[in-house]
Amino acid sequence: MAISPGPDNIYVLVQSISHGKSYGMATVCGLITGCIIHTTLLAFGVSAIIAANENLFLGIKILGSLYLLYLAYKVYKSDTSLNLNSEHVPKKSLKQLFVQGFFMNVLNPKVTIFFLAFFPGFLFSDSMNTIWQFYILGGLFMLVSFLIFSIIALLAGKIKTYTLKHKNSGFVLKWLQIVVFVGIAVFILT
Repeated sequence: MAISPGPDNIYVLVQSISHGKSYGMATVCGLITGCIIHTTLLAFGVSAIIAANENLFLGIKILGSLYLLYLAYKVYKSDTSLNLNSEHVPKKSLKQLFVQGFFMNVLNPKVTIFFLAFFPGFLFSDSMNTIWQFYILGGLFMLVSFLIFSIIALLAGKIKTYTLKHKNSGFVLKWLQIVVFVGIAVFILT
């Protein structure tokens, strides 16, 4: 999911192409730091819900799966082209990009909904505290996202050249994203 073209990784790519790798990495660090807030809200909010009612947990899983199927549908209806135009990207300081990345992530309700839809289906232990499980899952998500976003920032020039040469790359990324969303939705329900 971190590989699929979304606003976060496209923004990292555009900042890196426009101003250099360090600017992309500042954005990456802000985005990942924002995930800590989502993980904490999820860990303490959903943990209490799960402890109180198993039927409610099943409802959350069903709604989460439906949300992921909705995302797959939205991707299906979207255009396959990738717009990497960096002409109108204003230059900001590294601190400004970090702060902007943080707030982009924290204030994005889609991230909260995604965490709520995604994480409960991957709880892995009946004996371990759910709060710790959510933090472990959040940490893994942040690690994977940090690695993918960092690779995007560090390889921005090559990525731009590749996508401009290979017009089908948007099509492949689109269908990869659809398969991942549908696969996770099915996994959550099983």
